[in-house]
Amino acid sequence: MAVVHRTTLSPSKLELLTSWLPSRPWYRGGADEPELAKAGGFRLDDPQGEVGIELMVVTDISGAHPTTYLVPLTYRGAPLDGAEHALVGTMEHGVLGRRWAYDGCHDPVLVARLPALIEGRIQAQDQNTSDTPDREVICSYTGDGLASTDFTGVATDDHECTKLPASHGVVLRLHRVLRPALDNTPVLPLEAAGHVAGSWRLPDGARARGLFVVLHSVPRD
Repeated sequence: MAVVHRTTLSPSKLELLTSWLPSRPWYRGGADEPELAKAGGFRLDDPQGEVGIELMVVTDISGAHPTTYLVPLTYRGAPLDGAEHALVGTMEHGVLGRRWAYDGCHDPVLVARLPALIEGRIQAQDQNTSDTPDREVICSYTGDGLASTDFTGVATDDHECTKLPASHGVVLRLHRVLRPALDNTPVLPLEAAGHVAGSWRLPDGARARGLFVVLHSVPRD
């Protein structure tokens, strides 16, 4: 069960992301520091109960045109070996003590939960309330099973997304720059075998829906 503690964080998650986001290749802001607002997201359970897993949605409102980002994060009680490049920063948690926050695309615990979410073997959890499913997160899958598919290889970033490749041309594509779907109805690309879609809050208070994660399956010759 994803346990949400009502306590303090120093620095806050948004403060960590303010420093980290401009270093990402998919960051759309200019030279000025981003001005971030929490816009949504959800959590996933770690079966071992050791790692906090959150897929956070934040909006940078510093520019003329706000940009919304998907930021998967993991929170650990000790450094993750070999993941120094993925460290977002450290925080002091009022209950749990020091926490190491990582870009979740490089954390095997989060990456292993994404196929389970797409297949419906696990359920998204509310971002702010313990033991509460998030019914706004919708998933689909049309393949033969992902339980044995390993997406924990080298994650790569481009100007739009992070790609998690597996064998036989199968790729998990996490949309880092989020775009509201027309009429709030996400449209999948033709090669999609599965997806995760969700909602977030726009700066004017309206709700938007769009694709968070798409499973691409490229047919073999």
